[in-house]
Amino acid sequence: MLEDTLKAQLKAYLERVTQPFELVATVNDSDSSREMVDLLQTIASLCDKIKVRTDGTDARQPSFTLQRLGSGMSLRFAAIPLGHEFTSLVLALLWTGGHPPKVDPEVIEQIKGLDGNYQFEVYMSLSCHNCPDVVQALSLMAVLNPKVKTVVIDGNLFQQEVSDREVMAVPTVYLNGEVFGSGRMAVEEIVARLDTRSAEKDAAKLSSKDPYDVLIIGGGPAGAAAAVYAARKGIRTGVAAVRFGGQVNDTLAIENYISVLETDGPKFAAALERQVRHYEVDIMNLQQAVKLTPAEQEGGYVSVTLANGGVLKSRSIILSTGARWRNVNVPGENEYRNQGVAYCPHCDGPLFKGKRTAVIGGGNSGVEAAIDLAGIVTHVTLIEFADQLKADAVLVSKLKSLPNVTIVTHAQTTEITGDGNKVNGIRYQDRATGTEHHVELEGIFVQIGLVPNTEWLKGTVELSRFGEIVVDAKGHTNVPGVFAAGDCTTVPYKQIVIAAGEGAKASLSAFDYLIRTPMPVVPVALEA
Repeated sequence: MLEDTLKAQLKAYLERVTQPFELVATVNDSDSSREMVDLLQTIASLCDKIKVRTDGTDARQPSFTLQRLGSGMSLRFAAIPLGHEFTSLVLALLWTGGHPPKVDPEVIEQIKGLDGNYQFEVYMSLSCHNCPDVVQALSLMAVLNPKVKTVVIDGNLFQQEVSDREVMAVPTVYLNGEVFGSGRMAVEEIVARLDTRSAEKDAAKLSSKDPYDVLIIGGGPAGAAAAVYAARKGIRTGVAAVRFGGQVNDTLAIENYISVLETDGPKFAAALERQVRHYEVDIMNLQQAVKLTPAEQEGGYVSVTLANGGVLKSRSIILSTGARWRNVNVPGENEYRNQGVAYCPHCDGPLFKGKRTAVIGGGNSGVEAAIDLAGIVTHVTLIEFADQLKADAVLVSKLKSLPNVTIVTHAQTTEITGDGNKVNGIRYQDRATGTEHHVELEGIFVQIGLVPNTEWLKGTVELSRFGEIVVDAKGHTNVPGVFAAGDCTTVPYKQIVIAAGEGAKASLSAFDYLIRTPMPVVPVALEA
């Protein structure tokens, strides 16, 4: 099952295992069971501290648990974790075998301190690039705390279960039988939701930090480049981001970043974070900015208020908040989000195998999504508002060659319909004739571009009519000491390489501002 090169790499990793443990499989006479046993036996053959048993009694077949001898940990894979999840399997093996995780020690202590009964089930797809973060987070929690029990379930392998539970997006997480969340979640975010005291403690910790010379809001390519350029100047630099990597995390293939022949979004985002951490930048993840106060109102420091109540101060600010998927904003979209309405065909496409789907949007992302889905689903209907597709000619030609695709142009989506639980169709109007049409289907993928994450800046920083931060050629905004870069700005062409360049430019501009601006005077308290 595993190629020789991959076996050699896995063997090298497994040399870090220090504690013996067992892989206990529950199997039947299916091909997938035989495939699972083959994988487990291959793993055991590469490490003398790992043993395999096939006498498991779990209801999900095939599945296997990782059982460290003498511990109460409960981590089960109802999956054959290859594809995007192979890394998750390797990490689970290492952590179970005693190798320490590369996670903030405070987070580890939070996990170990969780008290209660936490039974997690996470549904994932082997083709989903968002799923590994969640799988790895919940796996780590199960390894570190016996009160946390985790089952990782491949939705494609257990399709009847997915259908019965009406899981229509991955990753989807259940906690104690109830939906806990859907979409990418970092371990810090999951722990924060379980530890109700964490937000207050986090806010106090953030507010106590000394002011920065440069504080970057957003951790995508623009923010990462800005951080590297600032830190290399030897000045105090911080990054506050909802998730490091930003929108890049949701990109599958990256083949146009100069000097990198080919990579994918999560790998690229991880590389960005590694480089920023190399320069000892203070990275504050899972932080949502909600307010910016100019320096003239804060004694010479620009301040940023965070959603948890924490306040960060800095002599200069670089806004690199990026953008997010644009909603189609019709009745039914919010009601059926993750119940048939999806935004990532690579992640959620496999859940619609053999079903009818639609893609809204005829640009490159929409046409690529339709091509991708056509190889999985029964039929794809692509709906475009304009009178022709806007995608590259080569993509349009490929799409038109597919027998299970219908292209509808000059059409306005008016409603996403459902039965109260999940999507059952889409309604659109022919813009030429005004005729209404309804297409019966089970899934809808929205691919109509991006909207900048700048709502929180209204009334403080000048925005364009599209909500983009207005910047000059050097990244200056209309607020002294505040700069901006990347997809959230008026700079044209929303590309990774352009965002990175703009981030570097904004950082250099911020440094120029700092060396020309006097340090704020900190009031000295007088003794009585």
